[in-house]
Amino acid sequence: MKRSLHAAIPEPITRLQERLNEFRATHAPRTRLPEAVWQSAVELARQYGVYAVAHPLRLDYVGLKQRMGRATPTVRRQKIPPTKAAAFVELVAPVALTNRDTCLIEFETARGSKLRIQWPASVPPDWPSLLRAWRETEA
Repeated sequence: MKRSLHAAIPEPITRLQERLNEFRATHAPRTRLPEAVWQSAVELARQYGVYAVAHPLRLDYVGLKQRMGRATPTVRRQKIPPTKAAAFVELVAPVALTNRDTCLIEFETARGSKLRIQWPASVPPDWPSLLRAWRETEA
């Protein structure tokens, strides 16, 4: 199917084209376009696309695209004054507990009762208290 080389230009772009033609007819060549014209072109480019607006209006494609990026409100960040660099930084990796990182101890009395203690290897248990409590239950 053969495409038309001259596609129909949307009416809002045609109106802006007429405004631009009037401006260009009354001003010297290379005169800066008013900001209102650029704003209108940016709004139309958001709706119809950059090329669809820049081509019929004979605007700089790259310039229009840059203005589209600038049209969104930007937040200016305050520069943070440089701070004194740390002389030493210690990074401590988290310890992942696996089956190998646990301790298991089993006690057995002469009567056959058993006590099994299992705890993370990084935290030692209170041995004297555990043994004393176990013996008191046996007596």
